[in-house]
Amino acid sequence: MPQTRPLSGFHAVTARLRQRADSVEAIYIDASRRDARARELMARAATAGVPVHAVDAARIGALGGGTSHQGVVAIVDMQRPHVTVDDVLENLGEPALLLVLDGVTDPHNLGACLRSADAFGAQAVIVPKDRAVGINATVEKAASGAAETVPVIAVTNLARTLRELKARGLWVLGAEAGGESLVDADLSGPLAWVLGAEGQGLRRLTRETCDRLVGIPLAGGVESLNVSVAAGICLYASRATRLIRDRPA
Repeated sequence: MPQTRPLSGFHAVTARLRQRADSVEAIYIDASRRDARARELMARAATAGVPVHAVDAARIGALGGGTSHQGVVAIVDMQRPHVTVDDVLENLGEPALLLVLDGVTDPHNLGACLRSADAFGAQAVIVPKDRAVGINATVEKAASGAAETVPVIAVTNLARTLRELKARGLWVLGAEAGGESLVDADLSGPLAWVLGAEGQGLRRLTRETCDRLVGIPLAGGVESLNVSVAAGICLYASRATRLIRDRPA
């Protein structure tokens, strides 16, 4: 008997139906919702053979466990497909672009990082198994579906994983204030961006394992950026470099 948990919100539930419909046991939707978004979700569920139950708002709230649910909660299988770094690197059709998060503990930040990873073409997000947040309902809600499209790979030893990425030909870039300016950095070729935890930055061993440290030039009075904002900037810069390089002459 599979273990299940609630998954809340239209983006997250729709993404799960699109990517892994067989893992959705049932969907509960607020009976007062008769808008186009609700009808589209119910039609997608019907196509996938997933039962949809119209219930009152109180039932939705109870099922969602206090999350911001937008009137829809799915009951899904807790198990996620097992994906390794090797699985990702061996099936790429373009140079690697990975995001490595060194001890991010805020689920909203992890969810936002996943959205940036999806938006800018990162093929995976790597996190340590210990002292870091994993995929949970809050992360999936904040990710707005990106938790279903971007593999999250939890590793036992982050420094060792970074050394293995380097051995596979990736440049490992640590995002840290005081490093080489992002404007001047060479972002061509296969890359892994490494960003540190909220308020702490990169751990010493992680920093020492990076090939280079790269800083985001800031024009205002703030000294640092939220990790999810910094991740989005770094990934966008990498994607923009590739788009410019591949642009027809």
